[in-house]
Amino acid sequence: MYQVMKRLISLMAAAGLVSTVSFAQGELEKIMKERGLTQDDILAAAKTYTPSGGRDKYIVFSSGGQSGQIMVYGVPSMRILKFIGVFTPEPWQGWGYDDDTKKVLAEGKYRGKQITWGDTHHPALSETNGVYDGKWLAINDKANPRIAIIDLKDFVTKQIVVNPVFKSDHGGAFFTPNSEYILEACQYGAPFDNEYHPMEEYADVYRGGVTCWKFDHKNGRIIKDESFVIEMPPYMQDLSDAGKEMSYGWGFTNSFNSEMYTGGIEKGLPPFEAGMSRNDTDYLHVYNWRKLAELAKDPKNVKIINGIKVIPIEVAVKNDCLFLIPEPKSPHGVDVSPDGRYIVVCGKLDTHATVYDFKKIMNAVKNHDFAGKDPYGIPIIDMKKAMHCQAELGLGPLHNQFGPKWKTEGEIYTSLYVDSQVVKWNYLTCEVKDRVNVNYNIGHLCGMEGKTEDPQGEYIIALNKLAIDRFNPIGPLHPQNHQLIDVSGKKMKLLYDMPVPLGEPHQAVAIRASKLHPEVRYPMGINPFTGKTHKGKTLAGQEKIVRKGNHVYVYGTLVRSHINPEHVTVNKGDIVTFYLTNLERAEDETHGFTVDWYNVHASLEPGKTVAVTFKADREGVFPYYCTEFCSALHLEMMGYLLVKDPNKKYKSVKKIKLKKMSKEQLMKEYEKTVKLNEATKKVIQSVVKFLKENHYEKYPVVKQLVEDAMDQFNKVPAEEKKAEEALKKGDIETAINFQYQAWQYLVKTADVGIRAKDLLVKKLATPMSEAAKRGEAAFAEGGCNGCHVIGKVSSGPDLVGVLKRHENGEKWVAEFIKNPASKYNDPYVKAMIDYFNLRMPNQHMSDQEIKDIIEYLKWVDENANLF
Repeated sequence: MYQVMKRLISLMAAAGLVSTVSFAQGELEKIMKERGLTQDDILAAAKTYTPSGGRDKYIVFSSGGQSGQIMVYGVPSMRILKFIGVFTPEPWQGWGYDDDTKKVLAEGKYRGKQITWGDTHHPALSETNGVYDGKWLAINDKANPRIAIIDLKDFVTKQIVVNPVFKSDHGGAFFTPNSEYILEACQYGAPFDNEYHPMEEYADVYRGGVTCWKFDHKNGRIIKDESFVIEMPPYMQDLSDAGKEMSYGWGFTNSFNSEMYTGGIEKGLPPFEAGMSRNDTDYLHVYNWRKLAELAKDPKNVKIINGIKVIPIEVAVKNDCLFLIPEPKSPHGVDVSPDGRYIVVCGKLDTHATVYDFKKIMNAVKNHDFAGKDPYGIPIIDMKKAMHCQAELGLGPLHNQFGPKWKTEGEIYTSLYVDSQVVKWNYLTCEVKDRVNVNYNIGHLCGMEGKTEDPQGEYIIALNKLAIDRFNPIGPLHPQNHQLIDVSGKKMKLLYDMPVPLGEPHQAVAIRASKLHPEVRYPMGINPFTGKTHKGKTLAGQEKIVRKGNHVYVYGTLVRSHINPEHVTVNKGDIVTFYLTNLERAEDETHGFTVDWYNVHASLEPGKTVAVTFKADREGVFPYYCTEFCSALHLEMMGYLLVKDPNKKYKSVKKIKLKKMSKEQLMKEYEKTVKLNEATKKVIQSVVKFLKENHYEKYPVVKQLVEDAMDQFNKVPAEEKKAEEALKKGDIETAINFQYQAWQYLVKTADVGIRAKDLLVKKLATPMSEAAKRGEAAFAEGGCNGCHVIGKVSSGPDLVGVLKRHENGEKWVAEFIKNPASKYNDPYVKAMIDYFNLRMPNQHMSDQEIKDIIEYLKWVDENANLF
């Protein structure tokens, strides 16, 4: 430690900071002493510490095991960034609680049954020319053989595909070098059909295999109709890897249970673990997926089983597309070197890692130099003739990752489960170079792009199965332990322990963060799952409630800090669909939406539209609200769903209240209602005046609205007359109810009349320039009208005349839109903030959008008399 601080002091002396460094040294030594830290601990902390606002160099996608999800974290900080909902519901993101995500989860149904749990194992990043391209992520579900595709533009699952013939799946997902296919290997042999077959038929009917899922790299979707299955013996296929460079077009899948043992411990037979490990070797499957893909196009070469093409073993063998090579007992990982020449296989029950040479394999294939055939007629290549070398590594070797010096030094890292170690060795010479202990019982290990043609080195992550004593006790179920190891020097150094409480992660993949380009907002009103405008897209001013039979559609918006509409009344038994659009454009201004007691939730990132559908099957009043704390007025961002029984008569609380009032109180209530009606009439009269002065009758659509409004207005006098007659008789309560009914008609009149006025304004106004039209669209798409209503004071000030409120108004407004915070202390803006209790957010408008909005506001001012 002294040497480290001495070097630091010498560097800082020139800057005149020796006293500061000396103080820091004293503080650091004090902390080290109090916490029992060593110099290596301090260096490890320095290597992983990321200051506030700092960024990680690598992003890791780890399977979430029994959670059915994916975990995302950064390296070297090991900070968890996100859990991605995949095969199971994830409440925070509304995954499985809104209509669109339910549709994706429903793609994972098996024979009509909804599956709500999953066991994610092996994530894979899409590739271009054998290197990660940062566009798509695939992962398998071992428990329920499925593959999911995650879009790395928004880190959201977009597709789930069910394997129709496999009954389990451990060996997925693995991309081919240009993401043409995703390889998914079966695990436990089982009949491809969905019928009962006794265990005695195991060798005859039970099968394994590899599914080659055709992948549309441009759109990020599996194409089921162009996919196929390679039938294989029931040898319990395990993990896979795709060849690259010289081995491009070939796939490699290992297996265990070459014995084809079927168990029966309950019958007094040896258990599976004994019967499946009798043989000294198992089989590595070598297959030409590129040639098989062409063969699968001919119906004569395939069988259709449960809707998918299956290439029988005999077809693959006949066309020299499927071979077996003995491999170490009970293997787990198979990994192809960056140049595609070497294939490294580790056997859990062997102390060796075996390196195969693809050139030797191809030489045997070319010369038909086989040691024999298996019971299914598959040619077996002699292990020694295919082998390059074997390395004695230790107990329980499992998985491999390559380092950047693979070409010159054969740099490779292997996990040892039993020995709880990571071993660095040279796969070209099979010499061991270094080893480091991990805690405890490592399974997979994750290198930085360590299985691509361009491995980066720097770090290895040990995905340990046991934590035991590494963290604070939290009960019998311990977290998993991901340990970060520095492999940049001659000796490997353990840097960091990260507890993982999500499930049992199996594999993880890491990519340079610079390759990822996720969006920070969606285009306004987009459906992220189709890439098209959502059918429920709603902008400010377009909010409405539409009934079609017993289905009620609510078209709403969310913006800091209100949900519009705020009152929704439906009948018990109605189907209710909320279409909701987040009008925000500011980064990270996400809103959430839920209706209490209806088990629905949606996450609305900026610009996103979602749909939430449920049956209003319970009578009552149910608040709905924004579930993300989004502003100082977050708690006020709410509304009410009111569910009434159409077959039930309700006693009016207002009427009950009236019955309890004295005569004097009743007269005050009557006069209050009359004043309300008169005020409403003044609003209507101003609208009528505008309509008449501007000859509304010339415009048929406007005329129809006016007639509808007047139809409601003409009902008012009759109700007022009834009120007056009741009042003369001394029945004040009845008079109040008639005046209230008159108010209902007045409100309906005002609503339709204002819509007629708004429409007439559009027809009378001067034509918009193209720039003004774009500005109007930007004003709406940007969510501006969520707070600003032209011609009215709403959640923000009326913008009619805004360009004339400030000296050099156009420049002032443009600057304010560009950077609202720069003017928060401006006296005028401060007064507006205090009055509306709301600050204008930065909606991240482009310079062109701002120019267009200014043109739109100029158009508004030109037609100010119409608003």
